[in-house]
Amino acid sequence: MQQSELKKVLSIRSLVELAGTHDVQTSEDQERVLHRDLSEYGRRRSTTGPYADNLDVDVLIVGAGFGGTFLLYEMRKAGYKTVLYEAGTSFGGTWRWNRYPGARVDSEVPVYELSIPEVWKEWTWSTNYPNYQELQQYFDHVDKVLDLSRDCAFETCVTGAEFDEQSGKWNVRTVDGRTAKAQFLIVAAGFAAKRYIPDFNTLEKFKGTMFHSSFWPTDGVDVRGKRCAVIGTGASGVQIAQEWGPIAGTPNLAIPMGKRDLSVEEQSRLKPFYPELYAYRETTFGGLCFDFSKKNTFDDSPSQRQEFYQQLWDHGGFAFWLGNYKDYLYDAKANREVYNFWAKKQRSRIHDPRKRDLLCPLEPPHPFGVKRPCLEQNFYEQFNRPNVDVVDISEASGNAIVEFTETGIKTADGSHHELDVIAIATGFDITTGGMTSMGLKSVKGTYLQDEWKKAAHTYLGTTVSGYPNMFHLYGPHGPTLLSNGPTSVEIQGRWIRDAINKINSQKLKFIDPTEEASMMWKNRINELSDISLFPTTKSTYMGGSLPGKAFEQVNYAGGMSKYKEEINAVLPDWKGFRTVAVGG
Repeated sequence: MQQSELKKVLSIRSLVELAGTHDVQTSEDQERVLHRDLSEYGRRRSTTGPYADNLDVDVLIVGAGFGGTFLLYEMRKAGYKTVLYEAGTSFGGTWRWNRYPGARVDSEVPVYELSIPEVWKEWTWSTNYPNYQELQQYFDHVDKVLDLSRDCAFETCVTGAEFDEQSGKWNVRTVDGRTAKAQFLIVAAGFAAKRYIPDFNTLEKFKGTMFHSSFWPTDGVDVRGKRCAVIGTGASGVQIAQEWGPIAGTPNLAIPMGKRDLSVEEQSRLKPFYPELYAYRETTFGGLCFDFSKKNTFDDSPSQRQEFYQQLWDHGGFAFWLGNYKDYLYDAKANREVYNFWAKKQRSRIHDPRKRDLLCPLEPPHPFGVKRPCLEQNFYEQFNRPNVDVVDISEASGNAIVEFTETGIKTADGSHHELDVIAIATGFDITTGGMTSMGLKSVKGTYLQDEWKKAAHTYLGTTVSGYPNMFHLYGPHGPTLLSNGPTSVEIQGRWIRDAINKINSQKLKFIDPTEEASMMWKNRINELSDISLFPTTKSTYMGGSLPGKAFEQVNYAGGMSKYKEEINAVLPDWKGFRTVAVGG
């Protein structure tokens, strides 16, 4: 998010009422380093086992979120010698890093968990939307039950990888100098591995406490009695704002979470139906337990529409987003009906007319749903507090952020906003950044980072031309940001497992998608997107807000069921792949 793209700053004054809610470190003890990259956390824990130098394995997986965890389980079960590299300290992926105030998932459990029976049979949740602490506990449980850590090297960051066609193996390097060889490389870095911090003027001058939301200190940040601000209005910004109160960025069209407690008894009664639920989630558009209505918006009368919207609203979660009328993400008039209902609901919660118009404008800042809605619990009520103010820094106001000072932020109108703590919740080099930051080099001698500057190209959202025997999941050109993570990674993970099994059973040295097939898949991605309202707005779906990054759809927008059908159709005859036999 560049300064010119920031629309609003909502700043807060003296958070005395927050005493003891989240954080324990005092400002005197708090580390003041603004971390920017995963490589800063790389270190070698050991010299043996998965930490050894010169490893030679069948499969090397990078990333220990849902995708990497699932594939480590599947690869070992299939008999492959497998090692997993993870930059964090344990399993959990984003949930080992996203430990900022209020961090919790936006998909309901049990839909948001792996379908592996030995994992879910002995696990229960305290709420339908767990926070990061409980999600870390869940991954600890997965690790223990499946005995995964013995094949993992944690705090290990990959900085280079190149495929050797002669040997048919990947040569991988880590930030601390280790090397490894593998027949198959699986990139399970996800969509949010590369953090993005805007190039604000004199950011380094600020002497207070400042962190990116995804590099939040393990021991938290003490905000008792402090003047705090949040920059960014994605999920992280909204969740921190519910804890702190302030925010900066474009208005977030947030919807009610519907969080509630879950009892052990309730979950035990449902567990016999879990296999059916996990099968059903793969048939819906977003990989959730509901789907779009079979009706178009104007099939119903105005009163029927209001009743339907209210039902979705009362359900909570993403039902209002991905359970709505089937045409509203494609038809502007239908979309406006959804926005009008949203605005009426949320505007009624904000008392001050000026704040109301900034946060919930009568005219939509963009079509509803073309940016992933954030789920909130008491977000809008924060702005009724007397210590929360809204400062408009939109281009129209001419009041942009000018610079950071030692004690705060200065805006163009001459105001200086005194601050003690700043949370930078400006997101990531979304979807592609996790792959382009790994130093991946193609067999043509080019680097993925350079190849994707103009546009990302994949085949099936699981492979990349010029990178033989490399697979990725929950990244570019899969359902990814338009889906529930565990659903998406299990569909892609099984496809990767089947592809690897087929390569070995057919005695192939490697497979490599052709450039022609990659272009066809790119056209398919654009075709699905161009009939919708997604291309009307710069968003995470359209490549994110990183300066200079291509404005393009980076997700498969046809739904989970269609995606599963399309990628499975190519396996029988390797349609779109160049295949090379062992000895070839």
